[in-house]
Amino acid sequence: MIQAHRLTKRFGSFTAIAEVSFRVEEGEIVGFLGPNGAGKSTTMRILGGVFPPTAGYARVAGYDVVDDSLRARQAIGYFPERVALYTDMTVREYLGYVADMKHVPAKEQAREIARVMDRCGVTHMGHRLIGTLSKGYRQRVGIAQALLGQPKVLILDEPTAGLDPEQVTEVRKLIRELRGHSTVILSTHILPEVEATCDRVLIINQGRLLAVDTPRNLNRRLRQLSQIHVEAQAPLVSLLETLRQIDGVVRVEATHTDHNVVAVTVLTDPTKDLRGVIAERVVRQGWPLLEIRPVQLSLEDIFLELVHRPDEVSVNPGG
Repeated sequence: MIQAHRLTKRFGSFTAIAEVSFRVEEGEIVGFLGPNGAGKSTTMRILGGVFPPTAGYARVAGYDVVDDSLRARQAIGYFPERVALYTDMTVREYLGYVADMKHVPAKEQAREIARVMDRCGVTHMGHRLIGTLSKGYRQRVGIAQALLGQPKVLILDEPTAGLDPEQVTEVRKLIRELRGHSTVILSTHILPEVEATCDRVLIINQGRLLAVDTPRNLNRRLRQLSQIHVEAQAPLVSLLETLRQIDGVVRVEATHTDHNVVAVTVLTDPTKDLRGVIAERVVRQGWPLLEIRPVQLSLEDIFLELVHRPDEVSVNPGG
């Protein structure tokens, strides 16, 4: 549904993005993650038809965003980083204006406007001038205009910026509900945003794409060994010795002791899931097993790993 191939954008001598390539499949929700100034908004603007790339190409719904710009844009609902709203219009008037621009049939406009207002929680603000709304409500109106016409592709650039915690939760819920109905790419520098809403993540830094994959696969590719956290009521030395004898265990490290409760990290062969064996050995010794779980890298850990050793994980444009 979205294809970017070696996208490069230069502004004079400054290269904002360099040879960025990825694909987003139909119905996917993909997060575009990176710090401010990494190149996220530049890439989004190229996809949205705001300006062309210096080199490379992008297609949305099969249409080239430069050579067939009108058809590509007709398939897109675009929420830019700084959404332009007409402050002297009411919310309903503005959405009617956008519906006209998107060629929503006149007989369907009232129902479509009511639908997006309801989904974005602005129905009760329909009569209000946009200029009198808080930043949070303006953000909602901006998302509502992107949803008008039920576009195949939604491009959301920092969709929760400026929202309070309750509104952020509502917007994330709205995005998750779009899974399977629309193809969504959203940019953010907020790690929980991606973890809460996205199927895959694109990680970019200093204009270069570092990785395209699921957080789980990135975790597996970055780590040479799997890690399992174990807590039990057991003598520390005996527990360490018991777990080290399991086939596939590479190393066992004590991480915490509190009276008769000990916590250890078991490093194992990544091709084997040893949780069942570990649990069985602990219980066989008569020790109460309090907790056993895999230890995954957080998105923050993954991002920092990629920034500091980017060559150790190859970019996989197709996911």
